[in-house]
Amino acid sequence: MKIGIDKMAFATTNNYIDLRELAKVRGDEPDKYTIGIGQDQQAVVPPTQDIVTLGAAAADKLLTSEDRQRISTVILATESGIDNSKASAIYVKHLLGLSDFVRTVELKEACYSATAGIQFARGIVALNPQETVLVIAADIARYGLSTPGEVTQGAGAVAMLISQDPHVLALGQTSVSLTKDIMDFWRPLYATEAMVDGKYSTNVYIDFFKQTLTRYQQLTGRRLDDFTAILFHLPFTKMGKKALEAVLGERNDATAQRLRQALTASQVYSRQVGNLYTGSLYLGLMSYLQNGAVKAGDRLGLFSYGSGAEGEFYTGVVQPAFAANLSNVQSDLKKRQQVSIEDYEIAFNDQLGMNSADIQFDLSNDPAKFVLAGQKNHQRIYQRNDK
Repeated sequence: MKIGIDKMAFATTNNYIDLRELAKVRGDEPDKYTIGIGQDQQAVVPPTQDIVTLGAAAADKLLTSEDRQRISTVILATESGIDNSKASAIYVKHLLGLSDFVRTVELKEACYSATAGIQFARGIVALNPQETVLVIAADIARYGLSTPGEVTQGAGAVAMLISQDPHVLALGQTSVSLTKDIMDFWRPLYATEAMVDGKYSTNVYIDFFKQTLTRYQQLTGRRLDDFTAILFHLPFTKMGKKALEAVLGERNDATAQRLRQALTASQVYSRQVGNLYTGSLYLGLMSYLQNGAVKAGDRLGLFSYGSGAEGEFYTGVVQPAFAANLSNVQSDLKKRQQVSIEDYEIAFNDQLGMNSADIQFDLSNDPAKFVLAGQKNHQRIYQRNDK
């Protein structure tokens, strides 16, 4: 029985900034951001949006009435949790109008947990082939204004249906995970912005990729030549390039050229949105499927990484109907509005964060279908924004 990703959809905020403009305001050369880091634009998050609204928006794009009947479980993977106890998946389930007889859970392990969610969902479907699992990767990457990590911020969500006989990607049987206790990136309970040792984290990321890939090759006998593409977690697009070059080295044969071209195709959307944390690998997958030279039967390698640290290398085979089962990401990105750096800074500082006061947000400027209306009696208030 084939099990894998049946549908995929992406959602982000309505506003973005041009990182060339940010570079000018910060006194940096634009090439430092667009070439050195590999980012062109960055999602701007209004206070009326968070992981719940973004996750619900992404899922709403792909669910038919039949899908809603078949979903048995909602798994929301995030490192931008909104409550230390209650799973954000419960809010999403409510906004989507799913049955009360649906299991909901939230997973956390930095940027890795969406991959864990997919593997857990695969097990559920293997035991109950008639069921479908909704896996959502939703995050808001925050490092602070005028910080070294500011250019690697971003926001968005990728929603995926995991089922038998998938239309997008059939998962391979072998996967390799690697876990070590490493302090390369973390966010204590008292902090709203992440803490990171950037150069160290990059080195760990590359090392984890090499170790998991090598182990996978030992277990399966497959070589780089067997992959049409290798896709990466992309906290910034240059990270994937560094990892790929670490295994290609001086190679410039047909395989190396193909993998480099595939990486470029996978970076298109991340360059326009920024860091999605748990969703970055899967936005890269969507980007490759919609911008790369893809055909049914292609074998893809996927490297997932979450600081702290955990990595996994696994594979999937592209299915014939993949193109018709992806949301139109480029069309959605073109509908966004560019805002000034000043407006971006105001939005950044207006987030609900750890504020305990009652707050009512102005919803008039947010066209999104699902919104965070505010907070009352220490409870977040979510609602549909029907206009």
